[in-house]
Amino acid sequence: MKKIKISFFFILTLLFTACNNTSVEDVTQKSLIPIPVSMEAGEGAFDLTAYTQIVTKGENSISTYFKNLIAPATGFDLKNAEGNAAESNYVEFEILKEKQEKLGKEGYELIVDEKGIKLTANEAEGLFRGVQTIRQLLPADIEKTAKQAVKWTIPACHIKDYPNYEHRGAMLDVSRHFFGVPDVKRFIDLIAAYKMNVLHLHLADDQGWRIEIKSWPNLTKHGGKTAVGGGKGGFYTQEDYTEIVNYAKERYITIIPEIDMPGHTNAALSSYPELNCDGKAPELYTGIEVGFSSLCVRKPITYEFIDSVIREVAALTPGNYIHIGGDESHATKKEDYIYFIEKTQAIVNKYGKQMIGWDEIVTSNLTKNSVAQHWATEKNAKSAVKQGLKIIMSPAKRAYLDMQYDSTSRIGLHWAAYVEVDSGYLWSPDTFVDSVPKANILGIEAPLWTETVENMDDIEYLVFPRLVGHAEIGWSPKDLRDWTTYKTRLGNHKDRFDALGINFYRSKLVDWK
Repeated sequence: MKKIKISFFFILTLLFTACNNTSVEDVTQKSLIPIPVSMEAGEGAFDLTAYTQIVTKGENSISTYFKNLIAPATGFDLKNAEGNAAESNYVEFEILKEKQEKLGKEGYELIVDEKGIKLTANEAEGLFRGVQTIRQLLPADIEKTAKQAVKWTIPACHIKDYPNYEHRGAMLDVSRHFFGVPDVKRFIDLIAAYKMNVLHLHLADDQGWRIEIKSWPNLTKHGGKTAVGGGKGGFYTQEDYTEIVNYAKERYITIIPEIDMPGHTNAALSSYPELNCDGKAPELYTGIEVGFSSLCVRKPITYEFIDSVIREVAALTPGNYIHIGGDESHATKKEDYIYFIEKTQAIVNKYGKQMIGWDEIVTSNLTKNSVAQHWATEKNAKSAVKQGLKIIMSPAKRAYLDMQYDSTSRIGLHWAAYVEVDSGYLWSPDTFVDSVPKANILGIEAPLWTETVENMDDIEYLVFPRLVGHAEIGWSPKDLRDWTTYKTRLGNHKDRFDALGINFYRSKLVDWK
């Protein structure tokens, strides 16, 4: 009997020890996306409570962002530590006085132990990226909008992290179908959660002109009133656009506006007949064909128009870039196209911005500060390198988010390819096109064209989970990226996607935990 009691006691001890050990998760088992450059597990964990204090060192507003981020799910109203110091139970945000070169402006260092959390960076932008990691170290319920009965435990760790590419973005086409300010803000929040730093807004196309130009008001009054299929259009007032820009800026995301031209311009041509070579306005267009429209390239008024548009958009846009499109200009003669791109590039530069264009622009003489966005033709990407340009990698066969996952996808197109989650992840910008080295690559961007996309549920279905993989391609070192481990980490984000209310595609290639 005595022997049985001892054995029973021994078993209870083992069970108790095992429970204690598994209650603190090893940070290396956390499903962080993008995967950090360096990550080490520590001993123990930190419990975030209502009595945790906030410590802020250096000029930054990240502590306010963090408090607001966690408040709905935790119910905590965290207070700042007196005298800007705390010995325990703290979350500290510090801008380093002595900068760490390797961290750059977006890198960060995160140390978690039983006493607290310490997040340091060269710039506030790095702290913001680090907070996204803290989010993923917390239980997925942190993303919910109502108070949760959860213990907010973060495993002890030491993470040092910084991006692989400078430009990590998504593009949202608001021309084929229009999406209002609330939808764009939600999109910004979702891409920011995965450390993306660019939102490219496709603001003008054949089917709709979506940004107010005060000197040419009929662009939105007439050109903005419809969409693909004849649905309701819409546009952003300049105040709306500024609201989007400021919201993005608070999340360290740069807005890049695109006015597509000289093709993809039917909405403008319908609004102002003088932009047509024959002086006649075409009907508004609600189909999805491309390549039939063109500004009248040799008319002086065309460049008066472009000057006004670029001037007003540049004044509203604090970022460095204006995107002028330039793709699929099949209705423009080659010599006219080259003439147009070079004149438009000069106008963009005149207003203190750098020009981005789809890869067809490299058929023109470009200044070294212009950027080519590769989407289709490898020859154009190689030509960009020869001209000494930087390139944004957006290959349609891998990065276009409007491509269907497979033949059963409820929306999307497949002219470039079917792009399942693995296909969207299994490529690298620096090896995708021969003779386009990493030194010439500004970064990666995943475009969502919206011919078949009508609402936020549609956006989320095509964007998630593929965009998460593109975020990792842009951020994480190539030697740390692996499909087998990535799909496991992605599957573990199911609860987080659910908590965020994301209508994501449940790929059969992923075991959604």
